[in-house]
Amino acid sequence: MLALTWGSYAHAQTRAAETPGPADAAQAKFNLLDRTAPSIESLPDDQYGKLVRYGHELATRTYAHLGPEVKNDKMRYTGNNLACTSCHQENATKPFAIPWVGVTSTFPQYRAREDAISTVEERINGCMERSMNGKVLPLDSTEMKAFTTYIHFLSRGIPVGAKLEGSGTKASKAPNRRADLVAGEAVFKAQCQVCHGENGEGKRVGVKGDAQGYVFPPLWGPDTFNDGAGMNRILTAMRFIKHNMPQGTNHTAPVLSDDEAFDVAGYIVSKPRPVKASLERDFPARWNKPIDAAFPPYVDGASAEQHKYGPFPPLADMARQTAEKRTSDQAQPAAPASR
Repeated sequence: MLALTWGSYAHAQTRAAETPGPADAAQAKFNLLDRTAPSIESLPDDQYGKLVRYGHELATRTYAHLGPEVKNDKMRYTGNNLACTSCHQENATKPFAIPWVGVTSTFPQYRAREDAISTVEERINGCMERSMNGKVLPLDSTEMKAFTTYIHFLSRGIPVGAKLEGSGTKASKAPNRRADLVAGEAVFKAQCQVCHGENGEGKRVGVKGDAQGYVFPPLWGPDTFNDGAGMNRILTAMRFIKHNMPQGTNHTAPVLSDDEAFDVAGYIVSKPRPVKASLERDFPARWNKPIDAAFPPYVDGASAEQHKYGPFPPLADMARQTAEKRTSDQAQPAAPASR
């Protein structure tokens, strides 16, 4: 079986081929696994410290400040009652739970979804529109400045351009088969239902309308991430689930096997959720579209069903061949102009 990391081989090739910078051999490595999370309590009560604290508050209690139930309707930027830390666990510091630690050091960066260089602010707004099912924050808003300042605080001391160990999600091996949704449902009932509810509805802190969010977030239905979010892609969800779920799990002692994580991820992404408009505009270069992005158009001839549920190793092989051919074609000298 083939290890599929962070979307697809093609996505990885994109960053290697398209991002300018110093020689790969000179790229610094930085280990997040043993890094002690910085404490906001140690910060002085100056402008920087206040903005970091507000960023932390926004990350952990997004629903209370920007959610659809807040009293000030002008501050309703998210379309669901999740928190950023519903996914970015432990105040966005947990290794392999998509931590924000080091993000400042890796942006601006090429993003295949836009086929362009993106800033931290643009990446935040991507989450606002997808994972939070909402709308973009103004770039000059206090909230955007708070988010970026908190990310900066978490990233202090990490060299610009460093290769981070513990960022994103940890690699897992996807089985060479279609996801078994019946088996996935059984895993969900045994391992996930107790927290996330029989129908994936989550468990609220209080009651609907109180802007207090969830103890355990909903995984499908109207109050969760939309179909344009990265977590709606089965391989991303598989890696996150394998190394972070059930609650309390980390990458050193996963509870689920690769097969169990793959099947339960398939079961979750099979469920209804909010729909993001104009997904066909994502990944405009097409060749580097992640193989588990289950929406058209595609360039490999495979079905939407296979892109959603697998098997993925054949798709990864095709993506690799496409990326290698593109690299080879770019290396060929240009033909002389005819006279």
